[in-house]
Amino acid sequence: MMQNNGDLNAVSRTGSSPLYLLDASIYIFQAHFSSWQFVNSVDGEDRSAFYGFAQSLFRLLRLIGYHRAPQAVPEVQPRLAVAFDESLFSGFRHRLYADYKSNRVLPDDNLAWQLKACRSLCQSLGIPEFASEEYEADDLIGTLAHRYHQQSPVVIVSRDKDLGQLLAGDTDCLWDIQQAVPKTRAVLNEQLGIWPEQIPCYLGLTGDAVDCIPGVPGIGPKAASGLLQTYPDMPSIYAEPERIASLAFRGARTCAEKLLTFQKQAILSRQLATIVCDCQTAELAAFSDASLALQYGNLPHWNVIADHSVLGEAALQKADLMRLENAFRSLDPLRDKEGTV
Repeated sequence: MMQNNGDLNAVSRTGSSPLYLLDASIYIFQAHFSSWQFVNSVDGEDRSAFYGFAQSLFRLLRLIGYHRAPQAVPEVQPRLAVAFDESLFSGFRHRLYADYKSNRVLPDDNLAWQLKACRSLCQSLGIPEFASEEYEADDLIGTLAHRYHQQSPVVIVSRDKDLGQLLAGDTDCLWDIQQAVPKTRAVLNEQLGIWPEQIPCYLGLTGDAVDCIPGVPGIGPKAASGLLQTYPDMPSIYAEPERIASLAFRGARTCAEKLLTFQKQAILSRQLATIVCDCQTAELAAFSDASLALQYGNLPHWNVIADHSVLGEAALQKADLMRLENAFRSLDPLRDKEGTV
């Protein structure tokens, strides 16, 4: 199904196709901060984030096999949902720790419009999308992953390794669509030296400068890995601190004192790094499972997308609009050639 990207649909516990969960912000902000791609509207307004997300979304649809003719696709079509971040400075983690992500700034009016436009694009395509002022995109992904992981493999589309903690089964994957091979639990274990479910404890120990999670001062990656290769989780570490000095990693002798001094901070940091898997939102509560399936032929014709208000408001320059059109038409060349909706 996927050239040079691993056969994701062959990875199945139950015979059903994987559920793809797209972490939208990763690809939006990658495009927004790109130093090599600048996309402006006809009026000179920045549209890089919106354009980059649209390209990534169309590429994902193509890679997961939506472009195949009906007789060539699996009986069960690919399933997809997209999660957006709208909880900056308003989510529950900020109430737990005021400095959480304090290095971020709210988007200006232009970027705020582009973020809204990305959600609108998903809506125009009939792709389920979610956002919350209380929970982060990671939590929304976690909730959907937890809900469906017993039914089929879950493929989390992101380059954020922290989301690896959601890989509950051996066939679940973390997949950056710009990389060649999706990463399973075993691959992450080999790369990180810990199991994916230990990531919150790892970040609780080391902290995370990107999200302003403090961790335990003086506990670095090697010490954290050494601890978690011996103990399964943080409670187990704190259950017998007297044994830590005898462990075979550099700095083990001084670890116990640091851990005990900053115990409350370590526990808080682990909580901040733990993805919620039971979000209580009205959108998720009312969500219909059937809307996940990307049934062949359900995507609208390009002319319908082009006439949609979001592309009209984006006012992309002709060359950029044509590139998006070509990327979209490649999803369904036979139907688009026929000109039917």
